[in-house]
Amino acid sequence: MLDALQVVTTVLVGLMVGVESAVAFVMNPVLGSLPEDAEQQARSKGGRMLGALMPFWYVGSLALAAAWAVAAGNALVVTSAGLLVLSVVMSLLLLVPINNRGKRWTPETRPADWKEQLSRWDRYHCVRVAVIVAAFALLVTALV
Repeated sequence: MLDALQVVTTVLVGLMVGVESAVAFVMNPVLGSLPEDAEQQARSKGGRMLGALMPFWYVGSLALAAAWAVAAGNALVVTSAGLLVLSVVMSLLLLVPINNRGKRWTPETRPADWKEQLSRWDRYHCVRVAVIVAAFALLVTALV
């Protein structure tokens, strides 16, 4: 049973790292090259779509890592779970408030500083990606 928990946790966190890395390093730069109205509309749509999915993914990954940490008592997994807690806290305090505003914007209703807000979200997101990459690397290392 522990083997299955380890594999499922590692795969789930790895997929999350892939999605969040793609957002940071592929999608948002591509969207940033679009005309302003199209960029803002696409980022609002992405915020609505991923904003509905990612809380379950983050919390689910954390729950699985915590279960693995409790079951195995492995320091690498415990540290990974701690990093996943940090990623959830960062999300709630830094990223979600910006995302919640941005997903409601339209070209007519967006604030004058919308680009600055999205830029701040992108910076926080890159830090969060680094945190979940580190958590994933620890999980993979714990498997070895």
